[in-house]
Amino acid sequence: MTVTRVALVTSEAGAGLDEDLAPLVTALAGCGLTAEPVVWGGGRAAWERFDLAVVRSTWDYVARLDEFLGWADATARVTRLWNPAPLIRWNSDKHYLRELARHGVPVTPTRFLEPGSAFDPAELDGPHGVVVKPTVSAAALDTARYEAGRSGEAARHARALLERGRGVMVQPYLPRITEGERALVLIGGAFSHAVRKGPVLTEPGLVDDDRFPHPDVVPHRPTGAEIRTALAALAAVPGPRPPLFARVDLVLDDRGEPLVLELELVEPNLFLDTDPRSPARFAEAVAALARP
Repeated sequence: MTVTRVALVTSEAGAGLDEDLAPLVTALAGCGLTAEPVVWGGGRAAWERFDLAVVRSTWDYVARLDEFLGWADATARVTRLWNPAPLIRWNSDKHYLRELARHGVPVTPTRFLEPGSAFDPAELDGPHGVVVKPTVSAAALDTARYEAGRSGEAARHARALLERGRGVMVQPYLPRITEGERALVLIGGAFSHAVRKGPVLTEPGLVDDDRFPHPDVVPHRPTGAEIRTALAALAAVPGPRPPLFARVDLVLDDRGEPLVLELELVEPNLFLDTDPRSPARFAEAVAALARP
């Protein structure tokens, strides 16, 4: 009998911290698949020995983006990679929010600043302040919020990023994020489960790359509007079939309507521990990909 081998792609840090890896290995075994965590970097793994490589906790990719994208392209040439390499490339830069908006998905209003471009610092303000972050980032790295009237501080942050050759995004701070950021997990194109997370940017003007990116996580029962918004975001993703996994992070606007903050297709935490059935759902979706 042919054994289907699955690599759960991780990083040096992820291998020790990703609590989803062990339950996924067990769930995949229940579907007749042999799985193991494998670190992506360093050229040490023979990816061709796997039938599938499933990207999971490659949490160091932001600092090594070109290397990571090259790894994805090379790995996709010797095995099946999910999510696929073109999708990883598309989603690794948050300019994808423009494409979601073009498809009519309600996204958080976002202004993009490019290296070498000029901008008026006075425009980096809003009724409740703004959030400044790089277009390539994860876990709120190099990100801060600024209170209304602090556009000079926001501009200094933006310029510091631009001077390092990094794209910048500026979004209005939405005060209802204090009610919890909603994270909806979709597996195989269908809604699986959701959590609500506490706010991360709790102290204005502070860039803290050591902050915990997912505080106060609790299971969440999403509203119909939240599910519709998440599915609309997924429908706008380029490609012939839905991603194997996705996490859609939502925040409520002043009217209580959900807006997409981010659509995570590269290495999102899927909070599988908050839903007992979710590892099996994930394994079943992987098994469907493994079938000829």
